[in-house]
Amino acid sequence: MSSDFEAYEQDFGTLTAEITNKVGKIPKLSGEEKTQLVLNVDKQLEEVRELMEQMDLEVREIPIQSRAMYNSRLKSYKQEMEKLEKDFKRSRIAYSDEVRNELLGDDASSSENQRAHLLDNTEKLERSSRRLEAGYQIAVETEQVGQEILANLHSDREKIQRARERLRETDANLGKSSRILTGMLRSAPLKSGFMRAFQSGARLRASTTTACLSA
Repeated sequence: MSSDFEAYEQDFGTLTAEITNKVGKIPKLSGEEKTQLVLNVDKQLEEVRELMEQMDLEVREIPIQSRAMYNSRLKSYKQEMEKLEKDFKRSRIAYSDEVRNELLGDDASSSENQRAHLLDNTEKLERSSRRLEAGYQIAVETEQVGQEILANLHSDREKIQRARERLRETDANLGKSSRILTGMLRSAPLKSGFMRAFQSGARLRASTTTACLSA
């Protein structure tokens, strides 16, 4: 599983490097050329999001004792992704001084105010998005903990059931042994009385035989 995660990491590094390079070029372009580059970056960002989802799934499959390290790495990639998306959004509405003056002329100052307003709204949306993402992450971790607890409870229940079965078997064996011992104790006095009667009869027969022989 960790090898798959590391492969996704390499893809992530390659894609984000390409996107960073293209994002830096966007403000210097205008018209159709800028539109095409924006669309290309948007497509690559979608690929990065899919990679992040795959990495998140891989981390869930990693054993608990090793999961913390991969969670930390995944968190740093998510932060890098957030920064990249923010830079991309800014680059879409940004222009170099040369391009801005060419497009807007005297309206450049007004455009700057609009851009600042758009950036402010964008940052507010990003903060809301981060809060939602944090809530989702907490929900996922809570679900994982709940599943682990349920698995442990199921295992404990099976152990208790096996212990009860052994206890019942032991109790049955003890009952059987007790009945056998009780029967032996009850038959002991009868056997003892029979042996005494047998010995008395034997002595009497011996005495009679001796008396007859003497006569």
